[in-house]
Parts: sequence; structure tokens; C-alpha cells
Amino acid sequence: MGRKRKGLPIHGWLNIDKDKDMGATTVVAAVRRLTGAAKAGHAGTLDPMATGVLPVALGEATKTVPYMQDAEKEYLFTVKWGQATDTDDAEGNVIAESDLHPAAEQIEKILPQFTGDITQVPPQFSAVKIAGERAYDIARRGDAAEIKPRCVSVKELALLSCTGETAEFRLLCGKGTYVRALARDMGEALDTYGHVTILRRSRVGGFSEKNAISLAKLEEMLHNEPPERLVLPVAAALDDIPALSLTEEEALKMSRGQVVRFLTVQDRERLGTAGVNLGQYAGHVLALSGGRPLAIAEMEGAVLKPVRVFNL
Repeated sequence: MGRKRKGLPIHGWLNIDKDKDMGATTVVAAVRRLTGAAKAGHAGTLDPMATGVLPVALGEATKTVPYMQDAEKEYLFTVKWGQATDTDDAEGNVIAESDLHPAAEQIEKILPQFTGDITQVPPQFSAVKIAGERAYDIARRGDAAEIKPRCVSVKELALLSCTGETAEFRLLCGKGTYVRALARDMGEALDTYGHVTILRRSRVGGFSEKNAISLAKLEEMLHNEPPERLVLPVAAALDDIPALSLTEEEALKMSRGQVVRFLTVQDRERLGTAGVNLGQYAGHVLALSGGRPLAIAEMEGAVLKPVRVFNL
């Protein structure tokens, strides 16, 4: 028996525009099949009924996935008033109804309640773990999961249109925000019910729907281009952290998992140029060697410690 093919060493990001009725893991599997990549992962799950931006990491880019998961996200969504469903979206069964359909003025009035750092309870049909079990598995058995409230960050929530039974919104939010829970809670605040009927993610960090491609488009492009020429750089997920060029000696230490110390006046000047002021900045840095990503490192005082070293 021959050895199992491991796949190609492709490193970088693909900005996929997810189709409706596809799960995030299905998209990742399709990207691996189309590109032949040895390793792939996604940055932030997206409900099957949703469409839009799903960044897929290949190879060494998977080491930067946590930074994309923490990135700001933008959604466009539609809420239908007067009905609650068990999933808080149009995929579920209707469990309660009301004849009340709020006007635009009423909706605008409650939006400040859902802006800033707010508390929400994730939907019963969600990937939240309860004692090691997913909430949606508990819900599918017909049981109610005891899901604890969590704090999430809503930077902007704007009403775009209101047409009687439905309203369209634009949302800018941080990690862990459930749009379905937002629709449900807005309905309660308006003394009616609400659930999501249309959901589209238009941006994740620096990945926008403007340059996202569908799986069908990716397959078409791969007929003419090798996958290595289609992927975005590994560092595309790290635009929000300082980039610091290392000397050959420093890069060698970092590649071996060793710390790098900055002690001279020249070191301080180089760090300052990169936006890293000693004694003031504490956080992650993208370490570069010859202009190429070498590692994600953490700055503590005058010491730079490797967190994730890239094998590029």
C-alpha cells in the first residue's frame, strides 16, 4: 500500500464568499479539495443559512486564525417581527406570535440598549459548550440548555430600512456576538418577537465582501492559476499588530524559539520606528526576517518572546 498523500504546502489566506446552506467546515473541506492544500481552517464560524465573508487559512496561515477570530466583523441582516422561532432564525419552528410590528421610530429608540458592551444569551441552537456538549445537540434532543449570559461588544447598530413586518440592519461587532440573539432581544425590547430571515457577513477584519470569491469562482480560477498565486499573504490577518524587522542574528534566535533582547539605543530607535515603544507597549508583534513573516512574538519590556514561529 502506498503512502497517503499529505497535500501541498500552500500557505496563505483565501477570502471565500460562502453560499447559503453551507456550513463553515464544508467550505473548508471544499477549499482543501480544490487547492490540494495539506492544511486548512476557518476564522470564525458562520451559520449555514448565512452568506458572506469566510476567511479560510491554508498551511502556516492557520497559526494566525486566533487573530482573525478576534477581528471586528460587519453584518447586514433582516429581522421579521411578530414571530419567535426555536432557532431565532427562519430555519426554525415558530414557537410564539404577535400582531405587533414596530415602526421605524420605535426601533430607533431601542438601538442604544444594544450598542456598546452588552450582555446576551446565545441561542439554544448554537455551538456554545455546556458541560462538554454543544448547545445545539441538547436542543435537538428537545431539552433546554442552561446557557449563561455573556458580554459582547457592539460598536455600531444601524437601522437601514423598515417595511412593516421586516427591518434591515447593519452591525459592527466584536468576537462572539450572535446576530440571532440580537434579533430575539430587540423583539423582546419592542414588546413583540423577532427572528433573522436574511444574514450576510460583509467583513471580517481586513477581509471584505468586495474582494471575496465564491467556491465556484475559486474552482474556475484554479483552471488557469496555481493555488499559490491566488492566496493572500500569511500576514494578511495581522494588519492590526506592529511589524518589526529583525537582524540576521535576532531572526536566527527567534526561529529557534529563543527570546530576543533589545538593550541598545539603536534597538530602541528601531523599535520606535515600528511603533513599539519600550516600557509602553506590551503585546503581540509580527517579527520579520528579510521582509518575510518569521513569527508572532510577544513584547514584554525589552524582551521579545516567540509565540508562533512560521515554517515558510
